[in-house]
Amino acid sequence: MKAKPYRVDLSRFLALCARNYGHIQQWLPRGHSAGQQWQWQGVFGCLSVTLLENTPYTQVLEIKRYSALGALNPSMQDPLLLVRVYHDAQLAEVLTSRQICDLNPVYDYPNMHMYQRDEKYQVNAFLEDLLKIGHRATLVCQS
Repeated sequence: MKAKPYRVDLSRFLALCARNYGHIQQWLPRGHSAGQQWQWQGVFGCLSVTLLENTPYTQVLEIKRYSALGALNPSMQDPLLLVRVYHDAQLAEVLTSRQICDLNPVYDYPNMHMYQRDEKYQVNAFLEDLLKIGHRATLVCQS
C-alpha cells in the first residue's frame, strides 16, 4: 500500500506565523533600529534577540538561546533562528535555523538529512514555544 503524499496545510502554517507575530510584538521593545540587541533572562536560560534588518514593512531578527547545558557541553548547540517579521501581513516566519540554512516548505522523506516532511512547520512551532516561554522572562540588557 502506497502512503498518501504529504500536503501542506497552509492555513495552519499561516495561523502559526500569525501567533508568532503576536508573541514577538508583545515582548519586543518599541522604537528599534537595525543593530539593536535585547537579552531576556528566565527559566529557559538567556534569550538574545538582535535586529539585523529594519524596513518599513519587514524586520529580520536573530534569536539565540543560551543555556547552562550549552556551556557545560560544547557539543550541544543552543538554538539559533533567523526570523523575518512581516508587519503588513502580521506574520513572523523562521527563515533559517542553526541546522538548516534554507527551510523548504516540504521535504521528501526519507532524505539525506532526515528532515521531517513538515520540518518548516516544526521549526516555526519551536519558535512559538520559545516565544511563549519568553513572556515570563525579564529584560536584562538592551543595547
